[in-house]
Amino acid sequence: MKAFEVQNHKDTRSGFGAGLEELGKTNDKVVALCADLTGSLKMNAFADNHPKRFIQTGIAEANMIGMAAGLATAGKIPFAGTFANFATGRVYDQIRQSVAYSNKNVKICASHAGLTLGEDGATHQILEDIGLMKMLPGMVVINPCDYNQTKAATIAIANYVGPVYLRFGRPKVPNFTPENQHFEIGQAVHLDEGSDLTIIATGHLVWKAIEAAQKLEKNGISVDLINIHTIKPLDKEAILQSVSKTGAVVTAEEHMMNGGLGDSVAQLLAHYLPCPIEMVAVDDSFGESGKPEELMTKYGLDTPDIIEAAERAIARK
Repeated sequence: MKAFEVQNHKDTRSGFGAGLEELGKTNDKVVALCADLTGSLKMNAFADNHPKRFIQTGIAEANMIGMAAGLATAGKIPFAGTFANFATGRVYDQIRQSVAYSNKNVKICASHAGLTLGEDGATHQILEDIGLMKMLPGMVVINPCDYNQTKAATIAIANYVGPVYLRFGRPKVPNFTPENQHFEIGQAVHLDEGSDLTIIATGHLVWKAIEAAQKLEKNGISVDLINIHTIKPLDKEAILQSVSKTGAVVTAEEHMMNGGLGDSVAQLLAHYLPCPIEMVAVDDSFGESGKPEELMTKYGLDTPDIIEAAERAIARK
């Protein structure tokens, strides 16, 4: 199997902050709004260096989305940032009515998503956000896997005209994708070639999928490995091409099983290429307070869980 070099361990929210600061230097239409979480979202550099283009809205997320929609109407490119729970669940009505319905060019930037928020507990560990956002007509949904990819995605969405949901997180994770990479919305990244099983992963689970694929290879199982950073629009061609070769699939995500990446892949395969599919995701449950890695293990989102899902999928071929 192909070797993946870990350059360092960095949080994806810092990749967002770095991308936003680069946009501040290169695109004067970009404005940033934050709901009292500037430090947590690593938006400090943009706020310090471009104060006339930064708006601190306070703890008023619904108002922030309305302001972002207004700025988009005026020709600006607003990046509205807060925790994923507040960026989606708390303000869903404003997003639906003021952003998605009229196809506003608003970038909803959501940090601290999923179980890896850790000790903050179930009230903040939103696991439904991808489902909420992908069901909105015209909404692009992006969930990058490491620092470099998050930085590249942040820069790329500024050039896309239309609403975008960009999801990232707090923990430091392996940073292994190329620096200064080209990020193309809707195009999957084929990480490795294989013939026995397709593993499709997104976000923090991409590295776990790499670990699983390496261990599976030692057991004689060849894995076709795909990083889906864009959940909507889904790269249907890449998935179907892979699955037509392997005949079995595992999806892996830090999200609820209902409404996430697995749902999207299953729907695609049901239409075009029915085959065994296993989903590594949270199964109809809220999270709880705890250390991120311990929670990932408890809720079945760890490397061994992907391996077990792979073995089940292959057994069903």
